[in-house]
Amino acid sequence: MKKSLAHRGAPLFAILLMGLAACGQKAAEPEAERAVRTLVLQAAEAGQELVYAGELRSRSESRLAFRVPGKVLERRVGLGDTVKKGQLLMRLDPADLQLAAEAAQAALRAAKANRDSQAADMKRFRELRDQGFISSAELERRDAAYQAALSQYEQARAQAKAQANQKDYGDLLADAAGVITSVDAEPGTVVAAGTPVLRLAQDGPRDVVFQVPEQQVAQLRQLAGSGRLSVAIPGVAEPVPAKLRELAQAADPVTQTFIVKADIGPQRDARIGQTATVTLTTAKAGGVVKLPMSAVFEAKGKPQVFVLDPATMTVRTRAIEVGGAEGNEVVVLSGLSAQQEVVSAGVHVLRDGEKVRRYGAAPAAKPAASR
Repeated sequence: MKKSLAHRGAPLFAILLMGLAACGQKAAEPEAERAVRTLVLQAAEAGQELVYAGELRSRSESRLAFRVPGKVLERRVGLGDTVKKGQLLMRLDPADLQLAAEAAQAALRAAKANRDSQAADMKRFRELRDQGFISSAELERRDAAYQAALSQYEQARAQAKAQANQKDYGDLLADAAGVITSVDAEPGTVVAAGTPVLRLAQDGPRDVVFQVPEQQVAQLRQLAGSGRLSVAIPGVAEPVPAKLRELAQAADPVTQTFIVKADIGPQRDARIGQTATVTLTTAKAGGVVKLPMSAVFEAKGKPQVFVLDPATMTVRTRAIEVGGAEGNEVVVLSGLSAQQEVVSAGVHVLRDGEKVRRYGAAPAAKPAASR
């Protein structure tokens, strides 16, 4: 009897345990909706402005070098000196050049004496042939000797002239007026022919040279044609207008930037090597959309925003194209339009398709600015 009661009590005990376990479980709470700040986009006016740091350089720079080898005897100019065309800049030791010129002159005199001797012999042998004392073959042999002497004289004369020029090449002269921007050799240095020893920035038009990153090259090309390029130079009261003259087709292998040269014309108040600030601006255009920087984030290598759907109160990511910045706002070129509602803060904690609620009252749509 006791065993029968025990068997009947076992299922009842299991049921009681299951009931107690069920009472211990709580119902899953619904996920809380995240509160976000939003704003309704409005059409506005915006202008593009790009600012770069540049350096003033001469349009033409010459790397000056001696045309003959030798030892530098003296240097008459220094870094930053202004020079005139034809001014003596540097001089080589003339001893070896002088000896070479004297040797060439001696060879010329010897060749001249030989030529004159052969010419006199030729005259005498021609008379002997006419008198029948020598044959025509002998006269031809003498004529060949005279022609050889004449050629040797012409060669010696050309060599003497070349050596005279070599002697003059020991003086390095300025080929144009300008400013010395680099000194690469000092007195006592032995230099080879063609080795640069000075750099001369010639007088004339000036360029401002600056570098732009790869992502702004296309934008620079577009804005340079329709915008205004100006250069602010320390010591010059007003910004100087400039014109885009040259844009490198290949990036610098070290900085991965593109070198740009802009023409600012002859600037007497600007010094070579001065720093300058280059500004590229365009007239303001209407119908664009602006966003606070806090509304933009990057995903998959592109700028993105969260657009709110008021009907379902969910957010969706939207890729945009950014055209620049104005203060703490970014100018959107494409991807958004006026009257759309976007999340303006807290975008780093949201996910695509998440249900949200507005923080505070719904933002009111403002009328578009008159243009």
